[in-house]
Amino acid sequence: MLKQLMVGCALSLLKLLAVLPYGFVARFGDLLGRLLYKLPSKRRCIVYTNLKLCFPHWSETRCQAVAAHHFRHVIRSYVERSVQWFGSAKKFEKLVEIKSEIDLSDPNLPPTILLGFHFVGIEAGSISLNYALKRSCGALYQPMSNLKIDQAAKQARARFNAQMISRPESARTILRMLRVRTPVMLASDMDHGARNSAFVPFFGVPACTLTTVSRLAKTAQAQVVPFIGEVLPNYKGYRLKVFRPWENYPSDDPLADARRMNAFLEEQIELMPEQYYWVHKRFKTRPPGEPGFYDAC
Repeated sequence: MLKQLMVGCALSLLKLLAVLPYGFVARFGDLLGRLLYKLPSKRRCIVYTNLKLCFPHWSETRCQAVAAHHFRHVIRSYVERSVQWFGSAKKFEKLVEIKSEIDLSDPNLPPTILLGFHFVGIEAGSISLNYALKRSCGALYQPMSNLKIDQAAKQARARFNAQMISRPESARTILRMLRVRTPVMLASDMDHGARNSAFVPFFGVPACTLTTVSRLAKTAQAQVVPFIGEVLPNYKGYRLKVFRPWENYPSDDPLADARRMNAFLEEQIELMPEQYYWVHKRFKTRPPGEPGFYDAC
């Protein structure tokens, strides 16, 4: 009962923040992130562990600085759900700068998988991409444990005519959409366990990586178009970056395709390491016999 009350209060707070100026909301989220980072926590430990694994050449000073900056971004991204979920379409549109290498308004797009990555701006990027398409679009999501938050998130993400697809029942639905040329947004850069995955290097560390993008694209004869949501400096909003379709993808080797996906992601992370979603246990699943990395957390 108490948990449900807290969830209700949190959603009410987001709705309230949605009507306030974006600059105030962003600064509030940043300040909250600064304060929470000072408290010892499991998530702070996970962020630091991931950074040390991926950037062993970094100094301790840089690692700590990026970890702190990232924590501020993460908490801020939760606070900014207010604008993304409950703000008016006009207000949201003004906050997003779109930089696309394909014509998103083209009604004759071939079967297209829009491949997102878990930077802190993925929520804003995904919603603005669906808005820019001006047409129905499939969007894969992971159901949340709290039903009230899950319902609120689905409604918010679908408000610009997205068709939400639950991950557990996704493959057939995605293929059906692609066959009628409905674009589908999905992400495959998190550790979802060994099923439909392979251990592929990510910054030199074997990472359990989904191979489903390659297989779906091959079955549906779909092009794969990467996109990234970036948080702009000085509280100026977001930039949606949509890249050209990957050439010669998929290949006949799902492992090579997964490595190519990770290599692309590594290049983008190098440009803004503080914005990647390091609070996730990216290396949770280990090859047989290898010890875990997060036991100390």
